[in-house]
Amino acid sequence: MRIDELRKKIDAIDRRIVALIAARTRHVLRIGRIKKASGKGIYAPERERAVFERLARLDRGPLPLASLRAIWREIMSAAMAIEKELVIAYLGPEATFTHEAARSKFGSSVGYAPAVSIADVFSQVEGGRADYGVVPIENSIEGAVTHTLDMFMDARVRICAEIYLDISHCLLANCPRAAVRTIYSKSEVFGQCRSWIRGNFPAAELVDVSSTAKAAEIAAREKNAAALASELAAEIYGVGVLERGVEDSGRNETRFLVIGRSHAAPSGDDKTSIMVSVADRVGALHRMLLPFKKHGINLTKIESRPSKRKAWEYYFFIDLAGHIEDERVRKALKELERHCVFIEHLGSYPRAR
Repeated sequence: MRIDELRKKIDAIDRRIVALIAARTRHVLRIGRIKKASGKGIYAPERERAVFERLARLDRGPLPLASLRAIWREIMSAAMAIEKELVIAYLGPEATFTHEAARSKFGSSVGYAPAVSIADVFSQVEGGRADYGVVPIENSIEGAVTHTLDMFMDARVRICAEIYLDISHCLLANCPRAAVRTIYSKSEVFGQCRSWIRGNFPAAELVDVSSTAKAAEIAAREKNAAALASELAAEIYGVGVLERGVEDSGRNETRFLVIGRSHAAPSGDDKTSIMVSVADRVGALHRMLLPFKKHGINLTKIESRPSKRKAWEYYFFIDLAGHIEDERVRKALKELERHCVFIEHLGSYPRAR
């Protein structure tokens, strides 16, 4: 078959695809009107999970599944943007890893609002200036992002989804490598690249700034300065990439949370996050954990933070397998209440894979 004949077949398929996407979007808009009438949010993480699982079952190639998911991400992003002008707050400025995580979840068609701090992300969501927010919660090398944990003590938001993003840092500069005297980045990034910095720039001054994007912006204009940031930041702020993959571990991953004003419905494979405080007495922590063991619930994360209200008083942040609507989770949390001074349900949401 000749090239022109094959192209005519492609054109015919394109017409069908456009018509089918339009038909799909009309159904999405009908669902959106029903959800709006019942007071439900536009974004449904449990439905998103179901769509991607179905795509995986249907996929027969030759496109890689990741490419197929990326296409559907943009189709769903465009549909959400038509339903409502969604605004997603994230720790800015543009081209931070939090921005990348937000885009990987919500696509390019919704609106994005860079926030100056993690607290500002929470504030925008609580105040209704943003529909959802994306914040980092932990890194596979450096551990918990304590500022995010602390914000949950007073904020009135719910966790509705989680995102895992592979993190790769680059050395960015507009000067030769040998001329670098100062390196800008976030303290967490310096921690993730500690051995590499020691081996390559032992005498360089390390300057902590608010974000990797800010570091790239400074390196773009300052003499003898470099940044540890993403390749996207290099592209946006006009900085050269001197070296890629400078993180110490080949598996550097950050977990992000999507916060909103409601949690997700059960998806069949969920996590629940809670915050608890126990009395300061012998065996209190043991008694706190017993209900989970009794009901066979796996705890995937336990992190303690000072309450900042009373010396040596702590809160525990716990991630557990299951949804708040699961019977065994409900029973375990009901029993847990008897052993806690305070318990708060932060959200139930689909487990990211």
